[in-house]
Amino acid sequence: MFCLRQVCLSMLRRYQARTLSSDLLLSQINNCTHEDEVFSLVGRNKARLSEKHVEIALNMLWQLQKKKPLLLRTNDCVRNHSQFLTLCILAENKVEHMEDEAIVDTLYSILRLNVEDHDSLAEVLVTEAWKRLERQVLLSLPALSKFSLCLFKQRRRLSPVIGKVAHIVDMKLDSIHDIRILSVLMVSISDVISESFRDRLLHKAGQLLEEGNEVHFNYAKRILQFLQNVKLRYHPLLEKCNKIFLRSTSCLDIHNICLIFRMYEQLGFESAEFHLVAKQLLSETIDDYNDPETFAKLFFTLGPIASSKVRERLLVTAGHMAEEFNSKQVLVILKTMQKMKCRNSHLLKKMTSILHKHLDSYRALQLVNLTQYLVALHCHNLELFAKLRMLLFGFLKSSVIPADTAAIIRVLAILPSFQVEEVIINKAAAVLPQCRLHHMNYIATALTKWNHYDQYHWKNISEMCVKLLQKLNDSGFQRLQKAHDLNLLLEELRHVNGEWFEEVLSEEAMATCQRLIDQITWANVLGLSFFLIKTNHCCPSLLDRIASVTVENIEKIHPFEIYFILYLFSAMNYDPPANEQFFESCIQHLTSNLSSFETHHLVLLGHVLAVAGYFPPVLITRIFNVSFLSKLDAQLEVLPDTLKQRICLCLMKLNRAVCLECPEFHIPWFHEHYCQRVFHNSSSQINPLRQHIHRMLTEILGGSHYARISVLTPYYYKIDFECVLDENKKPLSYMAQNAPLDDVEGIHFRHDFKDERSKALPPGAQRIALEFLDSKAFSKHSRRLKGESALKKRHLEMLGYHVVQIPHFEWNSMVLSAKGEQLEYLRKNLYGIQ
Repeated sequence: MFCLRQVCLSMLRRYQARTLSSDLLLSQINNCTHEDEVFSLVGRNKARLSEKHVEIALNMLWQLQKKKPLLLRTNDCVRNHSQFLTLCILAENKVEHMEDEAIVDTLYSILRLNVEDHDSLAEVLVTEAWKRLERQVLLSLPALSKFSLCLFKQRRRLSPVIGKVAHIVDMKLDSIHDIRILSVLMVSISDVISESFRDRLLHKAGQLLEEGNEVHFNYAKRILQFLQNVKLRYHPLLEKCNKIFLRSTSCLDIHNICLIFRMYEQLGFESAEFHLVAKQLLSETIDDYNDPETFAKLFFTLGPIASSKVRERLLVTAGHMAEEFNSKQVLVILKTMQKMKCRNSHLLKKMTSILHKHLDSYRALQLVNLTQYLVALHCHNLELFAKLRMLLFGFLKSSVIPADTAAIIRVLAILPSFQVEEVIINKAAAVLPQCRLHHMNYIATALTKWNHYDQYHWKNISEMCVKLLQKLNDSGFQRLQKAHDLNLLLEELRHVNGEWFEEVLSEEAMATCQRLIDQITWANVLGLSFFLIKTNHCCPSLLDRIASVTVENIEKIHPFEIYFILYLFSAMNYDPPANEQFFESCIQHLTSNLSSFETHHLVLLGHVLAVAGYFPPVLITRIFNVSFLSKLDAQLEVLPDTLKQRICLCLMKLNRAVCLECPEFHIPWFHEHYCQRVFHNSSSQINPLRQHIHRMLTEILGGSHYARISVLTPYYYKIDFECVLDENKKPLSYMAQNAPLDDVEGIHFRHDFKDERSKALPPGAQRIALEFLDSKAFSKHSRRLKGESALKKRHLEMLGYHVVQIPHFEWNSMVLSAKGEQLEYLRKNLYGIQ
């Protein structure tokens, strides 16, 4: 009986479709140019309206609205019209007779007209479409894409019907050849897919982006949204999308630029080229953004990359507009001020003065972020902090989500003069069994601070803190010992840092990674490399495995990821078993894909390879030419200050390394003024330890005129101590050599750089560079010299020095606890006595 009914309905729909082709009423609806015309036809022909008429009428209402500018649309008037209700009732009654795609079109139209998600017609349409999917009535791919978009707009991201859509996409993925359809489906089903399905979608999207001659801006934007939803920084797609954005400048209004900036920020992806384009577009139209919404977006996007003149103008305008900002816009302004490292006290006071009227509207995590911004901006409004403390404390009491609880506890600890209460300790203890490692880290950091501050004032609270810290330590150990999936472990470790982890769990985390060493694949070598870089651990077994997996799967790993893997080996100064093969494979892959790197990234890559002793000609000649350096200067203008300083320093170091190690490239040394400026602005204080060693050296050599402290060499290496020994190991006086000395707060700088090489030492004499190596020169819990320190030794030897290195673990050992032993140690090293 059920089957017969379905056959009859299907025949009826086909019959109606034939007869409606010449339907006059249908033609009249299609020719309407105003909503009132549609409603008039509906009102006069209620009895004649079929499901096709209803579908076309609702679609026409949306199409008429769509043609209007956003601010002139009258969705409310349309929805409140009596005939709109008539159409909805008719559609609801005729839904079973509708064609499959008509159901989707009708649902899409009413949602575009901003009908509420729980509207009865919307519910009926979704239910009917779901039934047909369950009966294996497969929608066309465009209709399935539109239906998934409707479900996404209704916030049904985790519903069973979205799961059904995902299953169909999984089966039909190979037959999807339209990036528009795929991009909509990817965003809609992103919350219900497996990791393997996600990877298939990424591969398919990459194929379609390459095949398409012209990919629309919005499709690339959806791909970016998908990556954001699945929290994956997937460089191949990010680069493709970024290129589409760069050639679609006509689509780059303030709203799209702001959206792309936000997604890039959340994905940890930087594009200086896109920042330059955005900066130019926004700077040209800065006067157009005079309402709170668009100005807040302008401030967020342009503020951190603007010139000082434009930045000052933005700060002044933000102050004038402060009263008009809503609660979300206030957060955006404060977040951007923090990012800009803004010290504009007038604007900060303005923003804090209006915060009181917004505080009660913020959710828990918004208050957490707000507190962090205010503390970072050095806000001193104690009344505001008192209100924040009260609100955060209230959220903490009602919080049942471990992540939220840990985040609130973390910011409570940074509030000025906060007194920890027993309820906080109890709340932390209650959520501890459900906490991940980074949540534990938040709580441990807060407890350590409170215990240090409170232990002399509230003994019972201090004791509770100590007990909970021990419990945290045990829980952290147990979580690591129970870990059986390396990917999940690396995801947790990615967010963990700070003293508690370093002191308590770092070694156990390393042991866990070694236990799971067989799970290292090309897909997770980057995450593992990040972890080893962050913890400064040189673990041979893990490094060897990373190297072998990288070589075996070199074509699968993105060049930008190869850079970070090489950074690990270069920084650790570690040679894997097949060292030459490893570096040559990586360099070949990189030099074949230099277009994957932005200009400033190539400088970082060149420096990393130079530390390891590699100078690929194609890379060196590309970096050291006028066109490249001009482009680099432009990109530096839109980079954060810390990154800008790092890149300038790396370029100097690369220039120095090429001059010393590869004279055949004929690259000039052009960092003289840069180095002079850096050293002029640097601190000139000598720490007590080096003063102590200097006194011992003068005692050994026979006077202060035989040894110099804090010396700058040619190419601006700074060495702790320098002396000259003749062929009989006798010290030579600097006064006898007429070497100019400059005494600045006890530091001697050599100014004889330029004639240094032409000034020959007496026959057989040798310059000695004596360096004290602190813990930063070595990997953690190791006596292995790190890459930068090894590079410095190599270069000093090229400059004619005999380099004597004093490791901190030898100098601070019990063997050298007395002055006599220290003098003997220095004497043996200085004179090369075995």
